[in-house]
Amino acid sequence: MLIVQKFGGSSVANPEKVRRVAGIIADAFSEGHSLVVVLSAQGDTTDDLLEQAALYNPHPSKRELDMLLSTGEQISVALMAMALENMGLPVVSLTGWQIGMQTDSNYGGARIKRVSAERLRQELDKRRIVLVAGFQGINKYEDITTLGRGGSDTTAVAIAAALHADKCQIFTDVEGVYTADPRKVRGARKLDQITFDEMLELATLGAQVLHNRSVEMAKRYSVHLEVLSSYVRKPGTIVKEVVKKVEQMKITGIAKDTNVTRIAVVGLPDEPGKAFRVLTILGREKINVDLILQSVGKGDSNDLSFTVNSADADAAVRAIEECRDAIGFDRVSVDSDVAKISIVGAGMLSTPGVAALMFEALADAKINVKMISSSEIKLSVLIDAQYADLAVQHVHDKFFGT
Repeated sequence: MLIVQKFGGSSVANPEKVRRVAGIIADAFSEGHSLVVVLSAQGDTTDDLLEQAALYNPHPSKRELDMLLSTGEQISVALMAMALENMGLPVVSLTGWQIGMQTDSNYGGARIKRVSAERLRQELDKRRIVLVAGFQGINKYEDITTLGRGGSDTTAVAIAAALHADKCQIFTDVEGVYTADPRKVRGARKLDQITFDEMLELATLGAQVLHNRSVEMAKRYSVHLEVLSSYVRKPGTIVKEVVKKVEQMKITGIAKDTNVTRIAVVGLPDEPGKAFRVLTILGREKINVDLILQSVGKGDSNDLSFTVNSADADAAVRAIEECRDAIGFDRVSVDSDVAKISIVGAGMLSTPGVAALMFEALADAKINVKMISSSEIKLSVLIDAQYADLAVQHVHDKFFGT
């Protein structure tokens, strides 16, 4: 069986954890499986490198940042290779460019175009354990690129798709996918199975178990995906197209995202196309907009409110302010002290009253809702950030019991 395994930074944060992961890899190899193992940078290495960069240049180019940040994963695979060598196992470590991980040139958030996989197949044919530096690739200019935070998940799924692997295992510090973060929410339950669509929504809305692009890719190429623990040898959560649920739960999980900023363009002229122009400006800057609300302001004007990732907030405000004269608004208001709470579940389609239960839970906790957004399988609300954990607990209790 050909298996692609991925281990996150917390799983390889120190020598003890590296040796534990080496044991997991060795056990799978001894069972006769062919293995490609993708590793993230150790612990807080990426954050440490960003701090180092700021000492030399507070605004470095994205190209040079990618050159720097890619070294974290290279350290991980080299050290893991040494640990496996010490156990007498055949192993080779490779960078993203060595395995033919070709991306576009969007430094800091590159998207994978193709994986040639020739080198991977050669090494597997030699019966070697192949360790791959996650999170990185190479563009048409032969520059190193990175895939954005959580990109090692996407690396693993892309390799699994390219090699037609039998299984792609994502090892984390929890035992699988839960109804909420088990480290913060009392009573959170592990799910045996979850659909691609539900997992994609949870990942996009702030659940940090899987990178949303990895789920998207796994669905597109029908990759057999499993999330499990690197600390406990137990079955994890299978992510698949269709799941069988013994209990018809109204929702599958709850996500929290505190990395969000609310921006309001106040005093837009009450004319057709004004909201379109604002959102077009953000699109040109490649800034994703999530919750959107247009309300009637004073006189012949409207207010347009929306949320963006906090990392994009300054760029969004700058881009809008530069077009103030052309659009004709009064001012831009920014609120970064907010959080987005979301419930996700395919059961919402056939279960009336799900939204009412969520709002009842928030009302019981005396939490005010600022904005609302919904789709067929998710409902998101924006609240004050200080109440985020309280909100998740109350909503979880309402749907899953205390």
